[in-house]
Amino acid sequence: MSRFNVRKVAVLGAGVMGAQIAAHLVNVKVPVVLFDLPAKEGPKNGIVTKAVEGLKKLKPAPLGVAEDAALIQQANYEEHLELLRGCDIIIEAIAERMDWKEDLYKKIAPFVNDTAILATNTSGLSITKMSQVLPEQLRSRFLGIHFFNPPRYMYLVELIPTPTTNPEIVDQLESFVTTAVGKGVIRTNDTPNFIANRIGIAGALFTLIETEKSGLTYDVVDDLTGKRLGRASSATYRTLDIVGTDIMSKGSQTLRDNLPNDPFLANFGEPAVVTALLAKGWLGQKSGSGFYKKEGKNVLRLDPKTMEYVPGGAKADKAVLDIFKLKPAERLKALRESDNPQAQFVWAILRNAFHYSAVCLAEIADTARDVDFAMRWGYGNKQGPFELWQAAGWKQVAEWINADVAAGKALSSAPLPAWVLEGPVADKGGVHQPEGSWSAAEGKFKPQNELPVYKRQFFRESVLGSQAPDAATAGKTLFEDASIRLWTLDDEVVIASIKSKMHAIGEGVTAGLLKGVQLAEASYKGLVVWSPDAPFSAGADLQSMMPAFMSGGGKAIEPLEKGLQDFMLALRYSNVPTVAAIHGMALGGGCELAVHCAKRVAHVESYIGLVEVGVGLIPGAGGLAYLARRAAEQVEAAKGVSGQNGAELIGFVKEGFQAAAMAKVGVSAHESRKYGYLLDSDIIVPNKDEVLYVAIAQAKALFESGYRAPLKRQFAVAGRNVKATLQSSLINMRDGGFISAHDYLISSMIADVLTGGDVDAGTLVTEEYLMALERKHFCTLLDNPKTQERIMGMMSTGKPVRN
Repeated sequence: MSRFNVRKVAVLGAGVMGAQIAAHLVNVKVPVVLFDLPAKEGPKNGIVTKAVEGLKKLKPAPLGVAEDAALIQQANYEEHLELLRGCDIIIEAIAERMDWKEDLYKKIAPFVNDTAILATNTSGLSITKMSQVLPEQLRSRFLGIHFFNPPRYMYLVELIPTPTTNPEIVDQLESFVTTAVGKGVIRTNDTPNFIANRIGIAGALFTLIETEKSGLTYDVVDDLTGKRLGRASSATYRTLDIVGTDIMSKGSQTLRDNLPNDPFLANFGEPAVVTALLAKGWLGQKSGSGFYKKEGKNVLRLDPKTMEYVPGGAKADKAVLDIFKLKPAERLKALRESDNPQAQFVWAILRNAFHYSAVCLAEIADTARDVDFAMRWGYGNKQGPFELWQAAGWKQVAEWINADVAAGKALSSAPLPAWVLEGPVADKGGVHQPEGSWSAAEGKFKPQNELPVYKRQFFRESVLGSQAPDAATAGKTLFEDASIRLWTLDDEVVIASIKSKMHAIGEGVTAGLLKGVQLAEASYKGLVVWSPDAPFSAGADLQSMMPAFMSGGGKAIEPLEKGLQDFMLALRYSNVPTVAAIHGMALGGGCELAVHCAKRVAHVESYIGLVEVGVGLIPGAGGLAYLARRAAEQVEAAKGVSGQNGAELIGFVKEGFQAAAMAKVGVSAHESRKYGYLLDSDIIVPNKDEVLYVAIAQAKALFESGYRAPLKRQFAVAGRNVKATLQSSLINMRDGGFISAHDYLISSMIADVLTGGDVDAGTLVTEEYLMALERKHFCTLLDNPKTQERIMGMMSTGKPVRN
């Protein structure tokens, strides 16, 4: 496959999806131009301008940094079609009207360059029918691309080629969307609602039917069908409120209108409760009322019989929750055999999902793997329907489904396809095997697509039964205990994987990481700190400090803090490059671990910050020393002076102070860079599964280029006058009721460390000096009852205590 260079992407249509697709392209630093119709009044780009401005207000935020909205080039079809000539991918995202799309394609066709890919983001129209209205020369470069809403956060992208799409074009787009846009790509057949929404919307309709049959309330159903079942925490009815009953209605209509021969067609009618909600304008979250309604702090649920809202919060029965704890095969057997209505309901919705997925497989997907990925990546399920089925015992579950079909309990009288109970799938015990996943259309197991881009994913997403390499056991283990695993993939770079809950940093983790530094210095080219799952690290392990604290108070913690600080310096001054490979949160001690590495490679969705004030403490592992040093370095870089009179330092110190005192966390890797937790030289990676690959490559590149640790040096601090300025603003906030007296105390200590304590402006200090200040204040706060309240509150409830 030849190299596909994407200079710029055009998005046609500045509606909800078009504007957010453009926003995400900006997030991953892909140049983008956003088109729409010329405005009838005012500036011709008025429609696009309004859409771009709206991106700054949307929740969840479609932009990693709100100011990056300015990077979206604005255009209209009347004045700027020439811009299309410089675009290598054109994504059409206008309304679902075939006639409108046909008109637009005719308008843009003369301006599309000879190698550009044209893709439509439709979710309901036939891609093949659309291709037939295109000029002949464009048909081979046309296909469907289906982003899920919101595009920034949803991992799934479906690609839908037509019979005339050039296969190389599909490979090129899959590679680009995977590595540059950071998504998980599946290819689907051109059938109504493709894969994820075909199974997902049908599943929602089936759940509505089973809810009515069972008489269960919506809150109980959501307690049963959320995380307990391995699905998204929003479960069923909260998800429908988020999506909108109007969108749900359109999705079900697509199934009804386009699948006249579907054996489950009788179940695709619009549920009466959805019709009633639409009639009242209760569209869900966007209208304030749907299956739920929030009144103050209370969440009410809809009573479908009266169409009135009543108190919610009902939970699943303990007997059913106990069944959920069983192993998969025992769990499904117990659910099916139980006479508890809740258990019968759960069995019914799982049976329906298995039944429908099997019946549809040959029509909608190349393999069963695509169905499972679609439901995992598009709907937030931990396992797809085929994985769940296979884990519970393929043949037994199939027999149960057919028995329910024969007894008239299933939603369709269609029997399971023959391949389910006869042939290779039945013989091997499931659709996923080491040699590949089952293709019902071709009657064989097929391996995953092996495009070159996937070599960047050492641990590619896989399905149950595929026996893919497991990051927890892969490679060669160099050292392992309960806290950490030190290992290598290539005998060149040591990988340190933290094993504690939320990858919290305790004494064992610190000792293990130090051992990793020593191993790397002795025999390897570098050290990469990476764990298979997010977060990078949620911070210090407060629980592990409790025994020492209970026996000796803050003074007993001081040696532990000193050991942690010493490790951070060992990391910073290691003789081999150290790289933090960040995915998800890097908070508190996790942030401090990252900033003391020589380099950081962060997934674009990394959330980094010093948050210790939430538990009544200050950063105590070198985080404040880092911010003070960074301020001095920024002054030198900006002005070529050392900041020895203090005046030059105040602006940079203020930035660090506000970040730490207000516990600011970057809501993306790019915003984390604004706060100074990532440097301009650090790497931001769009795809989470490529972070380890890039981190190892960076460690090797640094080593091969003759890496030397930075020389230890003194740097200037702002001194007592700047500290007084910061404290003055704190006094105003305290006296105005914006912060508590304890917040004032903590923030004053942060200011003391950042400015170097009671010293003159421009005094030269070392990192060790500032770390000693950190340590003193940290241990003093540990003995403060207000801090102890915050720590205990966080440990018992997971929520910050404000006191």
